Amino acid sequence: MLTPSPWLHDQAWIAAHIPHRGSMCLLEGVVAWDAGHVVCCADNHRRLDHPLRQFGRLGAACGIEYAAQAMAVHGALLSQRGPAARPGMLVSARQVTLHVGRLDDVQGALRIRAERLGDGDPLLLYAFSVSAGGRTLLEGRACVLLGSVPEASEPSAP
Repeated sequence: MLTPSPWLHDQAWIAAHIPHRGSMCLLEGVVAWDAGHVVCCADNHRRLDHPLRQFGRLGAACGIEYAAQAMAVHGALLSQRGPAARPGMLVSARQVTLHVGRLDDVQGALRIRAERLGDGDPLLLYAFSVSAGGRTLLEGRACVLLGSVPEASEPSAP
């Protein structure tokens, strides 16, 4: 069961534990977590200088990035109780339902929830949702591949 607390960890902690830096560190706090879930919050989705904003708006699909960062936070939290977190890469988002067209016109803070459904090394499966004011804005499932991120290969000599 999740143990709610206003801010278990703040943005400084989050930025120190996930690879996202500067304005791309979208999450502002960890509200609750346990071995199977994490709940984070953010209130930056209305900012005019949001790094994912395009064409004067922040589309609802950008909520997938909030969820992916929550998954990374969950891995960092779990690593405090066990083996060190391994880097991961979002490799798929499936069954995504966008209940709104955009996030930048949503009032109130975003609540980002990620639930680990399974882990078969090197893949993790999560269900996620982003909500505000008790209303679900988007939801879906995501697969994370653990391990080093592949580097771009050098072109071969002729």
